[in-house]
Amino acid sequence: MAVTTTSQALEYHANPKPGKLEIKLTKATETAEDLALAYSPGVAAPVLEISKNHEEAYKYTNKGNLVAVITNGTAILGLGNLGALASKPVMEGKAALFKKFADVDVFDIEVDTTNIDEFINTVVNISPTFGGINLEDIKAPDCFEIEEKLKQKIAIPVFHDDQHGTAVAIAAGLINALKIQNKQLSNCIITCIGAGAAGIASMEFLVKLGAVRENIRLVDSKGLINSRRTNLGKYKERFAQHTPQNTQQDAIAGSDVLIGLAGADIVTPAELASMNQQPIIFTLSNPSPEISYDLARKTRPDAVIATGRSDLPNQINNVLCFPYLFKAALSVRATQITHEMLAAAANAIAEMAQTDQEKFGMDYIIPSPLDTRLRQHVTQAIIKAYNKRA
Repeated sequence: MAVTTTSQALEYHANPKPGKLEIKLTKATETAEDLALAYSPGVAAPVLEISKNHEEAYKYTNKGNLVAVITNGTAILGLGNLGALASKPVMEGKAALFKKFADVDVFDIEVDTTNIDEFINTVVNISPTFGGINLEDIKAPDCFEIEEKLKQKIAIPVFHDDQHGTAVAIAAGLINALKIQNKQLSNCIITCIGAGAAGIASMEFLVKLGAVRENIRLVDSKGLINSRRTNLGKYKERFAQHTPQNTQQDAIAGSDVLIGLAGADIVTPAELASMNQQPIIFTLSNPSPEISYDLARKTRPDAVIATGRSDLPNQINNVLCFPYLFKAALSVRATQITHEMLAAAANAIAEMAQTDQEKFGMDYIIPSPLDTRLRQHVTQAIIKAYNKRA
């Protein structure tokens, strides 16, 4: 895969029309009669129907296929807190992926506040427009509180992709990596480097799938999260281990699974060498992983290795999940996205790789985001899980 240069990226976003989105009409507007139906006086008819029954908005407007991708720009990709406006290219990109992969329409919304309550109130107040809310690029721990409170306040699905989309994609790859390495999730020692939104949510999801919380070693910039540390906050505190160990090196030693969600080049060959036999190594920081793929492969030829890059084997990517999750949620008019729906997505993605028997193996544990089977297979699995629970 060719390396994308800065000049290429800027040219792509600027020309021939700035940005990546536009609005297109779905109804005829060619005649005076068309315009009378589209606006006054014809528009009064659906207005009155919706005023009597809010569910009619799904029949007469685009609400049922419209998602808000919304952020305050406090955690933009790997770039950090650069503000709401700077996040707009990312939000437009997310919208493009929704449309490309699941034909879901999106308005990207950049909210210029770092105040949690202001942000929540903004989302609540605009929520009637949408069938679902996709939170994006909001720093931890704010993102946890924002998502929790929004779920309590509005009756449409609220989903923070940096948390749960990442969790589903990791789980899908891990299901197959464990199968290849002949390991059981419930018996694995898992080290996660990175205790932000993605790291914490992914580990919580794995616990729900069968991992043992006491077997999870969570590492942040200060080292291993243990019970002797103070001021951890309630989200990190759930993973505080009663151990004399302190360092990242301590955490990785004797692990079966290493998941990196922290930054480039922070894991050493010696640390990989200290892992158990037939390890699973997911170094997911992008564009540069926690240790280079070639060095990891050289150090641990017995490992299943995944990254977040599209030019290397086993790309772990949120786009495997979020378009189809919302497609399913919108189609059944779900009021929330449940654990069962997330688990169904992870299992469906994993199953797709397993069905490619000629390719399935150490270098193919997860389908490509460009696999056209995903839309049907994953969406239907999620719908089935929702209907079963309902």
